[in-house]
Amino acid sequence: MRRLARAVSCGLLVLFLASCGGGSDPLAPSTAAKGDKPVVGVILPDHTSSVRWEAQDAPLLSRAFNFAGIEGVIENAEGDEARFASIADAMIARGVKVLMTTPLTPEGGAAVERKAKDAGIPVINYDRISLGGYAEYYVSFDNLNVGELQAEGLLRCLGQKPGAQIIEVQGAPQDNNATLFADGQRRKLGPLYDSRELRLVDSKPVDKWDPLIGKATFEQILNANDGRVDGVVAANDGLAGAVIEVLRARGLAGRVPVTGQDATLEGLRAILRGEQCMTVYKPIRDEAEAAARLAIAVARGDLSGADDLATGNTRDLVSRRDVKSVLLGADLITRDNVRTLVAQSVVKPVDLCAGDTADDCAELGILVN
Repeated sequence: MRRLARAVSCGLLVLFLASCGGGSDPLAPSTAAKGDKPVVGVILPDHTSSVRWEAQDAPLLSRAFNFAGIEGVIENAEGDEARFASIADAMIARGVKVLMTTPLTPEGGAAVERKAKDAGIPVINYDRISLGGYAEYYVSFDNLNVGELQAEGLLRCLGQKPGAQIIEVQGAPQDNNATLFADGQRRKLGPLYDSRELRLVDSKPVDKWDPLIGKATFEQILNANDGRVDGVVAANDGLAGAVIEVLRARGLAGRVPVTGQDATLEGLRAILRGEQCMTVYKPIRDEAEAAARLAIAVARGDLSGADDLATGNTRDLVSRRDVKSVLLGADLITRDNVRTLVAQSVVKPVDLCAGDTADDCAELGILVN
């Protein structure tokens, strides 16, 4: 398992200290008075596509800004494009030093970024990029690699099963990350579909990553295939949970490998129960820290320091430009290595091992204090 940007060294993507280049650490505390604090505006997308946004990203970003003496104004668009635009308008009118957004759609993100650009406010795309937009920076994961890990996990769980029938339940068509996940999956699964070693039954996107839509979508595909399926590519743990509900009702849960992503508590518990094959752990703490360092540097006017952090580039094929980027690595998680997330304090054993997963935890040596 590779982690693209976790080491501490000059020249890597983000988690190095600015002292590598002789500058100050962007996360160092500031002695500025409250009224003199630069303001960073952050717009997160929703509460429904993943629990991460409010449970992890918001508090991690808030703590980093507070520690550095930056005023962080963090709002949630609640999955509403009009609300996203309204929050952005208010932040732009306030004159934030930096606007950090996780766009709901590329079009909505680009519209906001155009207004920020006209107001002279730099924009950082956080986790998702606005294709055709105007963001100066982009912080995310290597999402093609995430898709490759999902495909790799599925193939491990399938084993030798020639002609296995696969259903793909993909993410939101509005989210470029979902496209990248699918592209990464196809790097490994595409040749097998072409050679007929595997059979792709159908592949459908799920609007707004909505698990209810995902459940209906999967059930429709499954019914059209006379209830036959050997493996499911589910783009995240929320969609995996929806798929498992359908499989459980048909007595197939645990017999049909299902992929996931985000290493949510419910996803990890499903892996312990044997109902979900794998998930992808993306270290949100690293992503939030990378974005905070970048935003703080820009807010303080240290653009050269910001450029030292964003050492990668992401090609925006719509606007035909390169966006300075920080791209982080991810890990494939299966039943065999769930305990590593406990060791890293990503998940609490008391939560992971509650109820019907207690025996699984004991078998794997995960102790509940």
